[in-house]
Amino acid sequence: MENKRNGGISVDREHIFPIIKKWLYSEKDIFLREIVSNATDAITKLRRLESLGVREAGNGKYKITVTVDSEAGTLTVDDNGIGMTEEELTKYICNIALSGAVEFIQKYENESDGSKNGIIGHFGLGFYSAFMVSDRVEVISKSYTDAPAVHWSCNESGEYEIDGGDRAEQGTAVIMHVSEEEKEYLSVSKIRAMLEKYCAFMPEEIYLVDASESDKEVKAGEEKKEPTPVNDTTPLWQKQPSECTEEEYNDFYRKVFSDYREPLFHIHINADYPLNFKGILYFPKLTNEYETIEGQVKLYYNQVYVADNIKEVIPEYLLMLKGVLDCPELPLNVSRSYLQTNTYVSKVSAHIVKKVADKLSSLCNTEREEYAKIWSDISPFVKYACMRDKKFYDKVKKALLLTLTGGEKRTFEEYLEAAKEKHENTVYYATDKALQAQYISMFESEGIEVALFEHPIDTQFASMLEGYMEGVKFMRVDSDVADMLKGEGSADEDQALKDIFAETVGEKVTLKFDVLKDESVPAILNVSEQSRRMEDMMKMYGMGGDMPPAESTLVLNTASPLVKKLSETAQTDAEKAKQIASYLYKLSLLSQKKFSADEMQGFMKDSFDILMKL
Repeated sequence: MENKRNGGISVDREHIFPIIKKWLYSEKDIFLREIVSNATDAITKLRRLESLGVREAGNGKYKITVTVDSEAGTLTVDDNGIGMTEEELTKYICNIALSGAVEFIQKYENESDGSKNGIIGHFGLGFYSAFMVSDRVEVISKSYTDAPAVHWSCNESGEYEIDGGDRAEQGTAVIMHVSEEEKEYLSVSKIRAMLEKYCAFMPEEIYLVDASESDKEVKAGEEKKEPTPVNDTTPLWQKQPSECTEEEYNDFYRKVFSDYREPLFHIHINADYPLNFKGILYFPKLTNEYETIEGQVKLYYNQVYVADNIKEVIPEYLLMLKGVLDCPELPLNVSRSYLQTNTYVSKVSAHIVKKVADKLSSLCNTEREEYAKIWSDISPFVKYACMRDKKFYDKVKKALLLTLTGGEKRTFEEYLEAAKEKHENTVYYATDKALQAQYISMFESEGIEVALFEHPIDTQFASMLEGYMEGVKFMRVDSDVADMLKGEGSADEDQALKDIFAETVGEKVTLKFDVLKDESVPAILNVSEQSRRMEDMMKMYGMGGDMPPAESTLVLNTASPLVKKLSETAQTDAEKAKQIASYLYKLSLLSQKKFSADEMQGFMKDSFDILMKL
């Protein structure tokens, strides 16, 4: 084509307004955040002009007033900020997506004192969210320049009128005439809840007024209540950690998350250039294993609530945390609900991971006693994080603790150092303190510490550690007869006993004769470590039934008087020996698993039969 032309895409208001009304935001409540954010920006701009000497500082108090008038059917957001002239209102309000914030920043950023401008809006679409709940919107504004006030009125089709206004002081009022189908937004309690969610920490004071209550006269003898803002303009995360007390951290946690329990610990983040974000993260205390493990990390943008648990910022394995993050440089999309991927986001995420790891290491090194007390609460989550992220493991590996059967806590380094003489590079553990009590007792009598793995993740975590910790093996106390448990001498096979047990326990169980130091233990059942781990994994994925442990070995202690007596009985009364052998096997099996109803019934019957023969 010879005649090349350039042009711009035009937008038909008759088509764009219905889209704005229905789909600008996924959550309709967000409109209030946008209108109040604009009011906050208006005050921020005026403060900025005062700091630069463009305007003299005013004597009045800057504030935003949200008024619910159910009788008039209006919701009004009023500020005493910078205001607009007729020209500015026409330029910024009558043109969709032309943001005055961007132009203001460009004009004054070179004259700044190096501080962040703190202006929230950048897209120019937020104002139009008012039409999501309104069939008509009015704007009455007066500029700080003393230009005449201006009044703008627009219906839901995008048709507007502009004329003079009667506002005396600088600032802007946005009056939303709530449509019939959205009357819920004329409820004071609903508006309060929305302000507490989206605007709880905006930097300018916000007051909520019920028009029906404000007109009532104060009764004789009663004092008029002074209005209080619904928001906290200086949230705790804006302070330096050295300025905050433990009580303030806990109060902030209770206020934001309505959780009466004190968190286990907190992490105050105050990242400077180039990341520039602040926040406080808490590790909550869970009361039981059935409680949801998903936390709630609230993301703020210049003190304006954006969303909860944005996965790009908080790694999935840290979602049990609760807290707030204020990231004024996040690359948000138009609705401020989702992130646009970029390197800043990944760096923020990496910094959070580092801060969590640093906190765990610091607690372990400097507050070991307190850290040990909370380890049981946090260990499943720390272990899961290590399994998901090798870099996280590398940062916290020296802060990982082993809980011993006696309740003491040891780092892996401490445990392995103490074990050098007797079982170098081997960690012995139990998964059920009651079931495996006999095994634990045998190990502890030899001065061997036994770790307690009570959470389902522990054995998986041990498998991971075997890959990371060169030469280190994890062995359950009933997986094999450790050398230090064996007595002196060798055990001879007893063929008669071997035949009897073969009939009793079946082919899946291998019979072995050994000499144990503890003569009071007649028999123990061992299951190979790898076989059990495979069985546990199958059960986890719903593939394993209630079957006897695979690759198990029944070890008969030839030093035990009971086994010696059983050997003699096998020579004279084979049937009685079979009954005792079966009973002895079931006793050994009890240390491996809980009996089913049928197994328990059979075990009880055998017990009664044996007692009857005494």
